[in-house]
Amino acid sequence: MRPVRLTSKTSDVCVPRLVGLMTVDADEVARGEGLSLTSPDRPDLRLAVVDHVVRQYPPPGALVPRGSRVYVWCDFGEGEGGGGIREPRVPDPPPGGLRRELAEPAGPPRAVLLGRP
Repeated sequence: MRPVRLTSKTSDVCVPRLVGLMTVDADEVARGEGLSLTSPDRPDLRLAVVDHVVRQYPPPGALVPRGSRVYVWCDFGEGEGGGGIREPRVPDPPPGGLRRELAEPAGPPRAVLLGRP
């Protein structure tokens, strides 16, 4: 008796989420699903070991034929010379205590004269 080989009825695979992974790990995950990685901004993706995937196409969850290419865009990891955070930084909050809670006076205190009614 011959063993029964179970195969899926379709050759489509679900694209895994690769964003946030290092390129080495993303390549391993993609190959495990029967997909290959390519990168328009990194011609030799195999040498980009410290880069992280920041965008991918097709998006995660899309059904594609086995053997399809998944396009990924990469950026340096933390501390590796990437652009870093670029949003404006606000100044530090004022020192704590009651001074923070009270409004500053507008000018010198005014003299108040008390008199009899």
